[in-house]
Amino acid sequence: MTAISLLLLLIIGAAGYVSWAARRIAHGDPAWWFIAGAPLAYLLPVLVLASFWFTLSWIWRTPRPPEYRLGPVACARLFLDEVGAVALSWLLMVAHRLLIVDPAPKPASLPLLLVHGVGVNDGVWFALRRDLARRGLGPVYTINYGPPLAGIEHFAGQLAARIDAICTATGAARVALIAHSMGGLVARAYLRRVGAARIARLVTIGTPHHGSMLAWTFPGRCLAQMRPGSPWLAGINAAQNESPPAPVVSVWSRHDSMVAPQASADLACARNVVLSGIGHNALLSNGSVMDEVARAVASAQADERSGSIVGAVRQTG
Repeated sequence: MTAISLLLLLIIGAAGYVSWAARRIAHGDPAWWFIAGAPLAYLLPVLVLASFWFTLSWIWRTPRPPEYRLGPVACARLFLDEVGAVALSWLLMVAHRLLIVDPAPKPASLPLLLVHGVGVNDGVWFALRRDLARRGLGPVYTINYGPPLAGIEHFAGQLAARIDAICTATGAARVALIAHSMGGLVARAYLRRVGAARIARLVTIGTPHHGSMLAWTFPGRCLAQMRPGSPWLAGINAAQNESPPAPVVSVWSRHDSMVAPQASADLACARNVVLSGIGHNALLSNGSVMDEVARAVASAQADERSGSIVGAVRQTG
């Protein structure tokens, strides 16, 4: 649904631009102006959206220690990196069925499952998925859940079915979950409902564990659940000071453009990794984030291997 909606919007936008350009050219304007301006026309809505997000996230920002405050050049880089990430993600989401394909079924000790956020699809994982494969981590699977504005508990049920299917395809007892934005809340809803028997580790990236004020700017049941102070968030966080059912790592940025306040991503029961100068969507292609994800996955794989060895020793003993 996300890919089709985006494709229709791109087609409508392109048709409108071409029609307008044709009329202007017929009145004598140089054609090269409109050819050169096509990329800017594509980027214009991204620039508007990013400006809106950054404005709201600054208004409701978490106070930043002096060492995390950015100068003019770093602020410009923060903004442009986010614009580039969003602009590229639209194309990746349209083409996601061509770009993101499940691995061939074969035995694996710890498959990885990438869980996207609200209103997108698994195309957003293109860069991180390639990075994990380059490091020899995997096999890497993704999920597409929906409909986009349904409730988080509904998505958690779809996640449960996907985890079962991956374990069947690989013979693995457990998977490691890597989740972006609302995907982290979907994963936590799964853990509350099903438990951690099939989850070795959860890594959340830019997840609004305590909600985001930007959720007030969008409709939908899942967005209502992500508004700070919602009953759903109160329920999922009731036991956050206790040991989690599976180890959790929360990676977040002090300059997140969509999680506001940014410290909403800080989770008491998790190992929190706090970064700086990275927007919400740019987190998925940032080198420091990729390093942290790889480190968490490697640790989970090591734990899985040591657990298998201990289990084998106990059986033979």
